[in-house]
Amino acid sequence: MPRTPRKSEVLASSLVSSVNHALGKLLDIWHQIGIKEEMQLERMQAVKQHIEDLLNEMITEECQLKERIESSIERRKKELTSLRNELSLDPYLAEEDISILQMEKDLRLALDATLKEKNERLEELKQLQQQDEKLCAELFTTPYYIPTGSIPSRLQLEELKEHVRMRSDEKKQRLEVFLKLRNEIRQYNEEIGHTPDSTLEKEALSDDEEPFCLTNKNIEALQTLVNKLQLKKESVISTREALKEKVRLLWNRLRWPLEKQEQCKMNIKGSITQEVTMWEEVLLRLEELKKENLKGVIGKVRQELDLYWEKCLYSTEQKSAFHPYYDDNFTEDLLNQHDEEVMKMKLFYEKNKALYDGIAKWEATWKQFMELEKKSTNPNRLVNRGGTLLKEERERSKIHKLLTKLGEDLKRSIESWEKEQGCNFLIKGQRFLDYMANQWEQHKLKKEQERLTKKEDSAVLKTPMKRHAGSTTQTPLKTRKLHGVTNFTVLRAASCISLTSTGTAAVARTPIPVCKTPSKSTPPESLQPARLQEDKENQQTSKSINQFSYLDFTKDLSKKTSNTSGIFNSTVNENRY
Repeated sequence: MPRTPRKSEVLASSLVSSVNHALGKLLDIWHQIGIKEEMQLERMQAVKQHIEDLLNEMITEECQLKERIESSIERRKKELTSLRNELSLDPYLAEEDISILQMEKDLRLALDATLKEKNERLEELKQLQQQDEKLCAELFTTPYYIPTGSIPSRLQLEELKEHVRMRSDEKKQRLEVFLKLRNEIRQYNEEIGHTPDSTLEKEALSDDEEPFCLTNKNIEALQTLVNKLQLKKESVISTREALKEKVRLLWNRLRWPLEKQEQCKMNIKGSITQEVTMWEEVLLRLEELKKENLKGVIGKVRQELDLYWEKCLYSTEQKSAFHPYYDDNFTEDLLNQHDEEVMKMKLFYEKNKALYDGIAKWEATWKQFMELEKKSTNPNRLVNRGGTLLKEERERSKIHKLLTKLGEDLKRSIESWEKEQGCNFLIKGQRFLDYMANQWEQHKLKKEQERLTKKEDSAVLKTPMKRHAGSTTQTPLKTRKLHGVTNFTVLRAASCISLTSTGTAAVARTPIPVCKTPSKSTPPESLQPARLQEDKENQQTSKSINQFSYLDFTKDLSKKTSNTSGIFNSTVNENRY
């Protein structure tokens, strides 16, 4: 299949045909004119020369155009390579198998795009640097460094953006702290009547549009100023409260009417410093009145001192150590001595209030324990007991444990106090630990004395009495009603309960010999259960009187003899006589 000619080839053949047609027409014209052949050749040569010159000129121009395009390609390649290196971009890769004109166009477009990116980066860098410099000037920090004249990379621009963002956040945080500190300073100044005296404080409180330099040093200085103002406020408040307390004491000592007190409080208004000044004036006036009424005022102070002596459990010897208390020469110096003593006692009591509260709790618990101990020795508690004996014993055990725990806690606390202070903690003139030990020792001796007394009384009352041989005594029957139940009991002996001044009791009984053979004096079988019941009750009564512990009583009562009848030991021992 023949190749289809290109358009340029068709155009070239058409051009050759046109030239041939033109030359043929020129020859015809020259023949018609009658120009000789030599002249025609010359003219034909001239036409040829014109055509060749024109074509050569065109070829030259097109070659020059090609050279310019190639030169432009090389130049743009160099510029693009250099620019992309400055921008930290990858080298430009041109397409293959394209014309030089297309390559020149592609390079020109790529160079334009790269130049645009360069300009954008430089513009963004300029804006970011302006923001960074402004923030760093306000925060007194170092700007982000980028070499002058260099084109920042995308990474550098991102880092600069992050740097500016962080500085902006830091400024926001510092501004919040600054505004908070400024408000606190203004509030403290208003409350205590303080006037700004330092340059930093004046600049911080100024309402000028010029921004405050938010450096770390300035923020720390403002925080220090706030702390100082806070301490000053606390000091002024403490002074005011101390003045109010002094005024209150003088009001009480001078018996100042409540109406006047309330009116005085209502009139004192303003900043804390102003209130301090007003209270000082009130105190000064009351001090003058106090001097005019020293005797009554000292009497009031002595009453207050008595109260603290009572709270601190002072003994008479300790009170007597303060000699001004007994001085009747009422002077300002005497009042000052009393005031100092009251303040000393007040501080001592408040400092050791926990110890005194523990001692008071121990004393109250000890009192309860003594009451329960006293109940345990009372024989009347066995009558109509209804289960209360076990309750009392449980309560006594509970109180005893609590008393022991309180004593141990107090012992540790007081020993620690004495170790820290280097002196003894005195209660009623003696160490509390000795006082507590003496209480237990006296209680132990008292119980031992009661036990010995009961033992002697019991030994005397239980001595057997002689009887005539073969004689028997018929015990009368007695009807008793306990808790609504009637029990018949055979009384074998007359019992006598005598109470001593210490609350001890003794039971006297006439023992009856055990009859091994039936006799007329033996109770009938219908009365034997009642007799056993009565024997058990009598023995229980004797046990409770001779023993101070309910647990010992129940333990002894629950024992059984080896007798197969299962009679309690108390009954067997009694019948043994």
